[in-house]
Amino acid sequence: MKFFDREYEIQKLWEIRDLSQRAAQFTVLTGRRRIGKTSLVMKAYEDETILYFFVTRSTESVLCEEFQQELTEKLEIPILGKVERFADIFDYVMELSKTRPLTLMIDEFQDFNRVNSAIFSQIQKIWDKKKGEAKINLIVCGSVYSMMTKLFRDKKEPLYGRQTEFLKIEPFAPSVVKEILGCYNPDYTKEDLLALYTYTGGVAKYVELLMDAGATTAEKMLGRIIAKNSYFIPEGKNMLIEEFGRDYGRYFDILKLIATGHNTRGDIEGILHVEVSGYMTRLENDYGLIDKNKPMFQKSANKNIVYAVSDLFLQFWFRFIYKYTYFIEANAYGKLAEIVARDYETYSGKVLERWFKEVMRESEQYTHIDSWWDRRGENKINCVDFRRDSAKRASTMALAAPKIDIIAADDLEKRVTFYEVKRQRDELDMKVLEEKVQRFKEATGEYGKYETGIAGLCMEDM
Repeated sequence: MKFFDREYEIQKLWEIRDLSQRAAQFTVLTGRRRIGKTSLVMKAYEDETILYFFVTRSTESVLCEEFQQELTEKLEIPILGKVERFADIFDYVMELSKTRPLTLMIDEFQDFNRVNSAIFSQIQKIWDKKKGEAKINLIVCGSVYSMMTKLFRDKKEPLYGRQTEFLKIEPFAPSVVKEILGCYNPDYTKEDLLALYTYTGGVAKYVELLMDAGATTAEKMLGRIIAKNSYFIPEGKNMLIEEFGRDYGRYFDILKLIATGHNTRGDIEGILHVEVSGYMTRLENDYGLIDKNKPMFQKSANKNIVYAVSDLFLQFWFRFIYKYTYFIEANAYGKLAEIVARDYETYSGKVLERWFKEVMRESEQYTHIDSWWDRRGENKINCVDFRRDSAKRASTMALAAPKIDIIAADDLEKRVTFYEVKRQRDELDMKVLEEKVQRFKEATGEYGKYETGIAGLCMEDM
């Protein structure tokens, strides 16, 4: 797949390189696995020779041999002799950058912890000693988000505060997902577009795998994902076991429950029969894998809280692949595909709401984008589906447990729009939405003096 997007990140990396000509720069680049961190750096600096050190789980002496070879080939310098400490190589590069500006990228930086944890302290001492005269553009990348965050933002760690930039690479925005699909399938349908977003969440590697395989329709995407020897089947486990370590089973159970609709702490503890607050806090704050949501303008921080898996691919993986592991063990891939197809309409309808929120964020036209649901908890996020009910029954249910899918406000212009989101336009009911808005205003007392509008959004609007 050709390179798409990342204009902001590339511009930022260019600026950092320019700064490094005058003062040493230390950039931390993070983001989930498969997001395209390495490709981004290579694209940004394709016009220059960069040193690329990849940290494998080898011995320190073996790594040093590999790094020496990179130095010799890229910089055309004499072999240094046998070096067995990374500190010596790093010191040499820092010293060399005093006379010739250099860009050095160290990939999977966190894995130095498995090689020799003392390396982080050694880097810190050399950096502090030589950064004043060095002209180095140092970029360290890591996929284990919790470890990278700890290394640079924990005051107890030697590299705390040493970075000059901390960049987190996010999945592709909706406009980019749309551009990519249009490039590979100019005749795509809105169902195809929603499927690509639902299955990949905009993660570069997953989009690339589907596009390069010609899986550019919803049907072909599903066939590629749910198949024997599919890249996607073991992906969730491969991604997260290193993050969680020996406790991965408990974390996986919690994520599966959230992905399947048990999205309150009470629900989860009732099913697992254990106290999970510590796990939930770490999933939210350390790993960045779940979002804690509450109704818009609710003042209490602990009431009516619902959780969601923040990564769309992982949400899909826990909802359909991890949950039905026994199907895979029985080689019943066709049956699993039937399960996904059976539940896809309801499941993707929930993802559609997230699509439109991301579109609004991308537009930069709003100061507040959120949802609201009844404080009594009668309507937890995404738990009501009115499609198969008569209009009268839908109206009754909606009023009994009101939820406004999206509230988009511009606090500078004093405007707010309330949105209902459905897959199909004929499922939208503006009268019901008006009644929900009235309930919202009565419950919160907010936006009384704002210019107010209501609107419906469906797949046609993607």
